[in-house]
Amino acid sequence: MEHRGPLVLKCCVLFLLLNGLAFRVSQGQLLPVVDDRGDSTTSYRLRTYIVHVKRPEGARLLTRHELKQWHESFLPNTTLDSGKRRLIYSYREVISGFAAKLTPEEATAMRSMEGFVYARLEVTHRIATTHTPQFLGLSQTGRAWDSGNEGKGVVIGVLDSGIWPHPSFGDDGMPAPTQKFKGSCIPLSGVTCNNKIVGARGFLEGEEVIAIDHHGHGTHVAGIAAANFVEGAEVLGMAAGKASGIAPKSHLSIYKVCFDDVDCPDSGILAAIDQAIEDRVDILSMSLGTTAATSYYFEDAVQLGSLTALRHGIVPVTTAGNGGPMFNTVHHDAPWVLTVGATSTDRRIRAKVKLGNGEEFAGESAYQPDSFDSSIMRTIVYPGEDHCSAESLKTIDVRDKIVLCSAGQTEEVDKGKAVSEAGGAAMIIMNRKKDGYTTSAEAHVLPVSHLSYEDGSKVLAYFKSQKSSSTATIIFGGTVFEQRPSPTVASFSSRGPNNGNILKPDVLAPGVNILAAWPFMVGPNASATPSNPTFNMISGTSMAAPHVAGIVALIKNSHPNWSPSAIHSAIITSAKDTDSDGNYIIDEHTNEAANVFAVGAGQVNPSGALDPGLVYEIDPAIYPKYLCSLGYTTEMVELMWHESGVQCEAEKHINPWDLNYPSISVVLSPDEVIKVSRTVKHVDGSAETYRARVTAPPGMAVELSKQELQFSGPDKEDTFDIDISIESLDKTSRPYGRGKIEWDSDVQLHLNVEYGLPDS
Repeated sequence: MEHRGPLVLKCCVLFLLLNGLAFRVSQGQLLPVVDDRGDSTTSYRLRTYIVHVKRPEGARLLTRHELKQWHESFLPNTTLDSGKRRLIYSYREVISGFAAKLTPEEATAMRSMEGFVYARLEVTHRIATTHTPQFLGLSQTGRAWDSGNEGKGVVIGVLDSGIWPHPSFGDDGMPAPTQKFKGSCIPLSGVTCNNKIVGARGFLEGEEVIAIDHHGHGTHVAGIAAANFVEGAEVLGMAAGKASGIAPKSHLSIYKVCFDDVDCPDSGILAAIDQAIEDRVDILSMSLGTTAATSYYFEDAVQLGSLTALRHGIVPVTTAGNGGPMFNTVHHDAPWVLTVGATSTDRRIRAKVKLGNGEEFAGESAYQPDSFDSSIMRTIVYPGEDHCSAESLKTIDVRDKIVLCSAGQTEEVDKGKAVSEAGGAAMIIMNRKKDGYTTSAEAHVLPVSHLSYEDGSKVLAYFKSQKSSSTATIIFGGTVFEQRPSPTVASFSSRGPNNGNILKPDVLAPGVNILAAWPFMVGPNASATPSNPTFNMISGTSMAAPHVAGIVALIKNSHPNWSPSAIHSAIITSAKDTDSDGNYIIDEHTNEAANVFAVGAGQVNPSGALDPGLVYEIDPAIYPKYLCSLGYTTEMVELMWHESGVQCEAEKHINPWDLNYPSISVVLSPDEVIKVSRTVKHVDGSAETYRARVTAPPGMAVELSKQELQFSGPDKEDTFDIDISIESLDKTSRPYGRGKIEWDSDVQLHLNVEYGLPDS
C-alpha cells in the first residue's frame, strides 16, 4: 500500500512545579460594563461599544429590521446630535448584541435594563508565492495539484484590508461558485465580481464602504491563499516564476475590516464574520493580531466570532502573532481556531557583504541593481543606535558611503529611503539580538544587505576597530534555492505556552519573504498609490495563516463532509517537526533546535493532511463546559454561546486535556499521574491495525492502555488512554522535552506525541 508519512497526534505535556491547574482566567464575576479604563478626561467622549444582550424570544423568526429595533431599544435614542446613527451594527449570528456609539455613562446606564448582559469598549486589531506551493510539495507527482485538487468549489472568506484588481484574481479556468454560497460584490465595494472574487464588502462604522485595498496587505494575503496562476511573477527581477496561491481554483469572498493602513476595529470584524456566516463561506482567513493582551476569549473579536463560525461549519484560521521570540506571546489560543506560526523557506535572495579585511557575510535584499559597482570598497559609517532616522543621518557625512543601520523601530525600506536621500551609496541592516537569523529580502530603494544578528555584530565590531578606515561592499547573488536548514522558525513568530493549556501555535507555515500579489510598484520606482499590478515579498505570521487557509480549501475539496475539527486534526497531526534533512526544526532566534512552544505540531504537510488516516473530532457542544472549567461564569459562557442552559456552578470540571484535541497539554506535580483519553476516527477506506511505539523524553513516563488500534473500515472509532507522569526529575536536563507515540500500520502511519516542560 502507498506510504502516507508521519501523522496523527502531537501532544505536549507542560510541567510546572506546582499543584493544580493553570487556569486561563481566574474565578470572578463578569463586570457588566467595561468603561473608559479609568480615564476621567474622556468620560463625555462618544466611543464605540460592543454590547451583548440576551436573545429575544423567537429571535430566529425576527427579520433583520425587527432585530435592529430590539437592539435600538437599549439605546438612549437612535440618533446623535450630529445626525449620525448611534447603532453601528446589529449582529444576527456572530454574537447576540450590537455595536453602538455611547458615552461611558450611557453604557453604564444600560446595566439596569432587562436583557442587558455586558458591554465593553471596542478594541482595534492590527494586521499581523512563486515558490511556497512547490516547497510544500503541492506540485510534486502524485500530490494534491498533480491529482487535480486545486480547491475547486471552496469559498475562502478573507478579513483584511480589502483587495486590488490584479491578474492573480483572474478567473481563467475557474468554475462558478456553488449555489450554496450567497454572497456578492455589493455596488459600494467598488469590486467587480468574477468566478475568482465572488464577494466583496467593506465594514466601517456601520457604513457599507469601498473594499478596494489601498494598503496591500489584504491583496497579498488573498493571493497567498487562492491566487490563480500568473506567469512571470517577480520582485525587481528576483524570485521569478509562475505564481499562485495554495488553492488556485478556490473562490475568494473579501471582507474589508482594516483601514488607515493597519487599524481593524472589533465592530467591523464582528460584522464581517456575521456577514460571512450569512454568505455561507467555507473558511475564514484572518491575518489579524491584537494590540493588547486579553484575559477572556470574548474580548477578542477574532476568537469570539470564530466560535460562532465554527458552529456553522466554517473553519477559522488565524495568526499566532509577531510577538516572538518571547514566550507566552501567542495572540489567538482558543481550541476552536487554527493558530499558525511562521517559518522561512529554502529560498534566499542573496546580497553578500564583503569587508575590507576580507570577511564575507551572506545577507538578503530584493533590490539588486546592475548599476552598483561591487568592486569598489566604500567607507563604512554608523550613526549609532538611532536606527538610521533622518535626524541621526544629519550628524554624519554619509555621501557615497555604506551606512550601518540597526533593524527595528521603523520600516527597513524607510531607513533606506532616509539613507538614499542623505546621499548614502548603500546600507547594511544589522539584526537586533531578538531578530536572530531571520532576514528580509525587501524591495529597497538602494543597494542593501540585511544581515543576521551574529553577522551584523561582526560587521559592527570591525567598524569599531577600524573606524574611518573601515570599508565594505555588497555583492549580489540573486535568487538561490535549497538553502539549509529549512524550514526554520522565524524569530518574530509568537510562542506559547498559553494559560489555557492548549498547545499553540498549532502548526507552522511559510511566512518569511513570501511573494504574492501587490497593488503598488515597489523599489526605487515605488508609488504611493495603486498602479500597474505587481508583486511584493513581505514577512509575518500574516503570510503564514493564508497558506493554511489554502490547505484547508484543498481538504474541503477532497473531503466536503468533514467537520471543522476533523480538518483541524488532519492539519495538526500530519505536520512535521523535522526539517528537510530530518533534523528537528531550527529556531532562527537561537540557531538551535526550536522548542515545542515555537513549533507546535510542526510545519504543515498538505499531502499528509489530505490523507491523515485518523482524525480527532471535537463536538462544539463541549465548549461551554470547557469555558466553565477555565473559570468563566455562567453569564460569560452565555455571552459566547448565545444560549442559556449552562450552569457553570453545577457543571462537571473539564480539564483542557480532556478535550479530544489533536495535542495534549497538562500541568503535573512531581507525584501526580494524569490520565488522558483520546477517541480517534478512522477515515481511510480499508481495514487497518495500528501498533504503538512510545518514546518518552528523559525523566517522563508515558503509558498506553492499548498497544493496538483496530478498524474494520471507515468512520469506525476507538478510544485509548495515556498515563503521563514524572519518572525522575534528575533525568530532566531542561524544563521541556520531546517524545513520541507512533501508531504504525501497514502503511507506516505514525501517531506523534510531543510534550514540553516550561519554566516554572
